[in-house]
Parts: sequence; C-alpha cells; structure tokens
Amino acid sequence: MMSLSLPLMAAVAVLGLLGIGLLGLLVTRNLIKVVVGLQVLVKGALLALLLAGRLSGQVQTGQTLALTVIVADTIVSVVALALAVQVRRQFGTLDLQALSTLRR
Repeated sequence: MMSLSLPLMAAVAVLGLLGIGLLGLLVTRNLIKVVVGLQVLVKGALLALLLAGRLSGQVQTGQTLALTVIVADTIVSVVALALAVQVRRQFGTLDLQALSTLRR
C-alpha cells in the first residue's frame, strides 16, 4: 500500500479547492454563489500559504499570513453579501447577466 505524505495531500487539496473555486466563479451567474465560489478559492489560497510556510520551515510566517487573509476575506465577504442584499432589494434579482444590462 502506498502512503501519501502530508505535503502531497495538502498540495492536492490546494489544487482541488482552487479548481472548484475557479469553476464556481466562472460557471454561476448568481451573486451569492459567486461569493461562495470566492470563499472556496480563498480557502485554497490559505491552505497554500500554510503549506508554503511548512515547507520553507517558517510555520509562524505562514500562519500569520493566513490569519491576515482570513480577516481581509471576512471583511470582503460581509461587504459583498450586504451588497447582494441591497442589489436584490433594489433590482429584484441576483442574476449577474440581468444586472449587467441594467442602466440608470
């Protein structure tokens, strides 16, 4: 039986999360689903930061960068979801294609 190392499993998880997040951003037209896809993409980047910190021997630096990204990502998500709520109230839709054709 072949045993996979932790860094290899983490690298596969990073690629999987980045792929799923990118696919979610490209395929969906719903504004909330775009925010969720962005969240998945950022989680892949976080895992990549932690993996890079471990592989370089600077675990604390990787963890510090990851914590900074978590804080910034939370702020971006809250603002994006608040914007989505206001867009839904104002225009009645969260479809990005329908919103791109609106002019005021």
